Amino acid sequence: MERIAIFPGSFDPFTIGHESIVKRALPMFDKIVIMIGFNSNKKSFFPLEKRMKWINQIFEDETKIEVKSHEGLTVDFCKLVDAKYILRGLRTSSDFEYERAIAQVNKRMHPELETVFLLTKPEHTPVNSSIVRDIILHDGDASMFLPQKLNMNEFKKDEA
Repeated sequence: MERIAIFPGSFDPFTIGHESIVKRALPMFDKIVIMIGFNSNKKSFFPLEKRMKWINQIFEDETKIEVKSHEGLTVDFCKLVDAKYILRGLRTSSDFEYERAIAQVNKRMHPELETVFLLTKPEHTPVNSSIVRDIILHDGDASMFLPQKLNMNEFKKDEA
């Protein structure tokens, strides 16, 4: 049976921390589906099409990665693509508490599903999409927080 993991998030934008988690998880799974979801508590800064394009660009040479979008519950998407794993990155202890609660609810809703947590690299601990978005919004140079394959000029607010 193929080991398929879902890496869900809004990825607005996809950061070096996200990239690191996916690359480090690749040996564990036959396929990783990066699922861009819609969070009703968040207003998107970058259009879905751009986020999908950027993530596909980052992993263009990796055959084990797919990028898809989904509106609805992550567990429903897992059933749709026959995934048995959800991949999540943890930066802080508060991330753990939040992610643990979600993982336990997901497990209750879909008992065959396992959530796999990877700790971020120490240098990525302060990096999150909200901070990177704020840097971009204020015309700062966020390139050190974005994957190298991406062109920082595409992130200018006039281009978004």
